[in-house]
Amino acid sequence: MTAEMLLSVEDLRVTFSGKGRPDAVAVDGVSFTVGAGESVALVGESGCGKSVTSLAVMGLLPPRGARAEGRVLFEGRDLLRMPESERRSVRGNQLAMVFQDPMTALNPLVPVGVQIAEVLERHRGLRARAARVEAAGLLTEVGIPDAARRAKAYPHQLSGGMRQRVLIAIALACRPRLLIADEPTTALDVTVQAQILELLRERVRDSGTALVMISHDLGVVAGLCDAVHVMYAGRIVESGPCRAVFHDPRHHYTAGLLASIPRLDSDRSQPLRPIPGTAANLLPWDTGCAFAPRCTHKVDTCLSGPPPAEPTTDDHLFRCVNPVSSGGRP
Repeated sequence: MTAEMLLSVEDLRVTFSGKGRPDAVAVDGVSFTVGAGESVALVGESGCGKSVTSLAVMGLLPPRGARAEGRVLFEGRDLLRMPESERRSVRGNQLAMVFQDPMTALNPLVPVGVQIAEVLERHRGLRARAARVEAAGLLTEVGIPDAARRAKAYPHQLSGGMRQRVLIAIALACRPRLLIADEPTTALDVTVQAQILELLRERVRDSGTALVMISHDLGVVAGLCDAVHVMYAGRIVESGPCRAVFHDPRHHYTAGLLASIPRLDSDRSQPLRPIPGTAANLLPWDTGCAFAPRCTHKVDTCLSGPPPAEPTTDDHLFRCVNPVSSGGRP
């Protein structure tokens, strides 16, 4: 626990319902905290509930067919029970998000400078001319050259890296207390990825903004974040400081994710070690460990109910009845 807690997610559960089909639980009892100036990661395969968790925190779930339960406390206020008019004043101002796909997140019919200026006019009360000048300054801050000219461009006239920088400029326009980045380097080449990550690192360091990083790239998380929460089938199966989790993973899913990463110092004649099966091949948590159908180390007790959270040292927790032996990193 840090001295100043910005975000506290407590037993968050998100359910999607549809006519003629059973309810689907996308997030199932997720809890974590983020302190001021802290960088926290949510990692896991696609479909594990990472992005749905972030959308629930932001209040951006579909108005129909989605139900969020639990508590999401931001500076002591429950975002789930906050009136929408009040939540709009928080979202984009004190709490901001960088979305995964800039081509769908940006309005293709509006110049990018205008889209940044709208945030400044709405939350900081700037007049149109002053907002446009500030927008160009933000584009310069995020590393876009010739910002005054680029501010007049439409999204399709910019490269993927520039569009992602525009999204970051929009998110940082009001100097938020907490920034959520949903896989901000997806579909970018390696050089641009490094530039975007360095930009996020600088903003967190210079402004004290807290960061929630959503990613499936464990290398990115290891270099950027202080703590990590590994999600599977809507639940956190392992969490703790990045160094502790990556150096000594105890859940077989975490160990499998680490083992599947190609290493430069490994023998090239050795095959890659993917996790067998897919994220869709799982059990309901009430039955047992959802990862059991894919786990090569399952035992009978894995199917005797949901595994409890087992603590180790340094706030390192895992949910596994037959864990990886300590020091057994693949």
